[in-house]
Amino acid sequence: MKKQQQLYKGSLNTIIMKLLEQNGKMYGYEITQKVKEITQGEMNITEGALYPALHKMEAEGFLDVEMDKVDGRIRKYYKLTENGVKETVSRMEELENFIRNMQNIVTGPDLKTI
Repeated sequence: MKKQQQLYKGSLNTIIMKLLEQNGKMYGYEITQKVKEITQGEMNITEGALYPALHKMEAEGFLDVEMDKVDGRIRKYYKLTENGVKETVSRMEELENFIRNMQNIVTGPDLKTI
């Protein structure tokens, strides 16, 4: 499981961006729970990994932050900026190419495409 977490770590920003693309805006805890739900508990994003990634993407101009008061508390919601949407498309293309190449390495190339 530990080794698998290392594989996910390199994809954390892409995972966050894809979730925000699909869901509009989300707050941190919601992101961690959605990932856990989608992966059926296989992947757990810690706050120690999530929040630095969110802050870095915000600083890079890929995320906007909205504050909402929920049950008397301030909640930070993250959403993609226009540049964030473009970056998500780019990262998804890169990830799909990576997955395809890894699949070819693991199982051999699909003879139909040669």
